[in-house]
Amino acid sequence: MPDRESQGDPSQSKSRSNDREASRETEAERRRRRAQFLRELTEARELRDRVQPRRAKTARLRHAMRMRTFRW
Repeated sequence: MPDRESQGDPSQSKSRSNDREASRETEAERRRRRAQFLRELTEARELRDRVQPRRAKTARLRHAMRMRTFRW
């Protein structure tokens, strides 16, 4: 029945829209996970700076020197 195949099957269009919605949810979920990761990373850096103040100070000074010598 070739003429039936040529007509669009409505169930296929529904599955395509569901795929799009799932990809949107996945994108939103990915953004949420990334934001959570970045928050945890910042928290870990702050904790490390509190625990090792001498190392944090040298890292700050090194970064400042690098920024001073950087040419725009």
